Amino acid sequence: MTTWRDDLGHPVELNGPARRVVSLVPSLTEAVARSAPGLLVGATDWCTHPAGLAVTRVRGTKNPERAAVSALAPDLVIANREENRKLDVDRLREAGLAVWVTVIESVPEALASLRRLLTGPLGLDVPDWLAAAEQAWALPIPGPGPRHAPRAGRRVAVPVWRDPWMVVGARTFTGDVLTRLGLVNVFGAGPGRYPRVEVEQIRAARPDVVLLPDEPYPFTADDGPEEFPAHRVVLVSGRLLTWYGPSLATARAELLSAIG
Repeated sequence: MTTWRDDLGHPVELNGPARRVVSLVPSLTEAVARSAPGLLVGATDWCTHPAGLAVTRVRGTKNPERAAVSALAPDLVIANREENRKLDVDRLREAGLAVWVTVIESVPEALASLRRLLTGPLGLDVPDWLAAAEQAWALPIPGPGPRHAPRAGRRVAVPVWRDPWMVVGARTFTGDVLTRLGLVNVFGAGPGRYPRVEVEQIRAARPDVVLLPDEPYPFTADDGPEEFPAHRVVLVSGRLLTWYGPSLATARAELLSAIG
C-alpha cells in the first residue's frame, strides 16, 4: 500500500498505480486520456476531449451520479477544488473510494499538479505534451506586439457569461494565463474570482481588447461583439484560456497569435 497526498495534502492510499480512473474534470479527463487512454473508465458529460472518448458518463461536474461512479469500481477518482463540490468528494470517500483533488489557480500550479498526478498515483512517465507545455510557459513574458497597442501592459476584459454578465476576476487560472501573456486583466484587482457585472461596467473599464471565449458561454461573432462597438473584440477558444490539460502545450502561441 502506497500513500500519496493530493494537492490539498489529503492522504490517498493505493495498492499500486491506478488502473481504473474516473475523472470529474474535463481538463483532467483529456490529460489522462492523452497520456494513457486505457486508464479511464468514467467521465462527466462535460468531458468533450479527446473527441470520441468512449467511457461511461457519470453526469456533470457539479452533480455527478455518485452511485454510477461507485459502480465503476475505480482505483482512483480525480476531482478539482473549483470544479467539483466538496460534498461529492466527501461522499465518494465515505463510500470507500480514493479521491484525488487538484488545486489549480495558475499556470505553474497546473503544470506541477499535472506532473504530480500523472507520475505519482497513475505511475506514468511524463507525457510529451506536458514536457512541451512546461517548455512553452517557461518562456519570458512577451514584449510589445507588432499590431495595435503594445502587447506588454495591454488591458483586457474576459467575459465568461452574459445575462447576467460575469468576467474573469482575481486568483483564477485564466487570470494567470493573461498575466503570462503580458496582458492586464481590468477586473483582476477586485475581490471576486468571477464577479457579476453590468455590461456598462465592462465598457467603462476601457479595455484595449475584449476577449470573448466560446465557453463556458458560447460567444460567437453574432452573440457578444455587438455589445462592444467601440472596442477591439477577439473571439478565442475557451479551451485555450481555461483548460489546463494538453491544450497548454500550444495555448500560449495560439493565444498570442489570436490577440496580436
